[in-house]
Amino acid sequence: MHTSKIAFKMITLLLVVTFVLSGCATATTAPEVPVATEAPAVVTEAPAATSGTSVKDIPQELIDACKKEGMVTIIATPGWWANYQDIFDTFTSLTGATLNSLDENAGSADELAAIEANKGNTGPQAPDIVDVGYAYGDSGKADGYYQPYKVTTWDKIPDTLLGIPAKDPEGYWTGGYYGVMAMETNTAAVENPPKNWADLLKPEYKGQVALSGDPRTSNQAIQSVFAAALANGGSLDNAQPGLDFFNQLNAAGNFVPVIAKPGTVAQGATPIVLAWDYLAFGDKDTFAGNPPLEVTYPSPTIASMYVQAISAYAPHPNCAKVWMEILHSDEGQLAWMKGYAHGVQQADLESRGLIPADMAAKLPASSAFASAVAPTPDQLTAAKAIITEGWMTTVGVDIPTPAP
Repeated sequence: MHTSKIAFKMITLLLVVTFVLSGCATATTAPEVPVATEAPAVVTEAPAATSGTSVKDIPQELIDACKKEGMVTIIATPGWWANYQDIFDTFTSLTGATLNSLDENAGSADELAAIEANKGNTGPQAPDIVDVGYAYGDSGKADGYYQPYKVTTWDKIPDTLLGIPAKDPEGYWTGGYYGVMAMETNTAAVENPPKNWADLLKPEYKGQVALSGDPRTSNQAIQSVFAAALANGGSLDNAQPGLDFFNQLNAAGNFVPVIAKPGTVAQGATPIVLAWDYLAFGDKDTFAGNPPLEVTYPSPTIASMYVQAISAYAPHPNCAKVWMEILHSDEGQLAWMKGYAHGVQQADLESRGLIPADMAAKLPASSAFASAVAPTPDQLTAAKAIITEGWMTTVGVDIPTPAP
């Protein structure tokens, strides 16, 4: 999606919900991770509709207005990203409207550029909805790209999560899900998968390490570089060492200047890729052992939230509102979690015993990524500027493939 979104995992999320993803005051000390005393409540069947949380409770007049518009236009949102396909199916089944998907390979910056370029366009090239990296929430609002909308489940969305705001107080953007940066390795092509950042510099990984987006536009790639900084003398206030690390990686011949996608990972063209954990685990499920994948959390690592917003110039505002309602229904949140993304309303679902047992059992233990930290909005914005502006001057490698 993004970038970065290539290609917003539960027993553990109970821990993660309190674990300071991006709310670290400094980068030198990892946040404490509280220990859960019991597993979250789960059920063995899909949840029944609960008033105010199910798609069945979306206001009928809003659905009818969407049916008249007949379309919603999304961008940079492939169906394989965090199991968005289930959300696609829910939307089309509920409204009968057309789902118009633009440029699945776009990055977060490209999404906002598409809003800017189509301000006066009411046709199918104007996005109604964006799903962007966390730093693009406040920046998109500041630039006037979003319109406010508070879903009917607004009160079930926490004000803060992982130490950072989970929604704009005025409703201009809403956090949907988050992920933790991991290493995804095709073990059919790589005999000894890397376990940590320093491993990536080993000669045995020559021509094998890739990013899942262009660090000049892709949120996922930007945060991969940012995560590398934490292990190489940097901090949440100093992202430059991340660029220096990738310069070393490139000089060693280990970096592959190709946007990694599920296909390139499976083919062995980019057998080692830095990706959000939910995408890596999703690939593992999709490949079903052909080829086998190993997912490893380097230490330290970083985690971040993706946010969704309605374009201020949306040609189909009512369909966009229905879309947002679905995302924050029980069904929408569970769809993301089925795709291994960490839904922002997971604590609420746990409290009501609505997370299926088989889903909870497949998710990684929070101890696997206990060293993860996350930047504040200001830290992330500063790091994004350093990385996007310094990639070519420090690393000097162009990545011509569109960012996923």
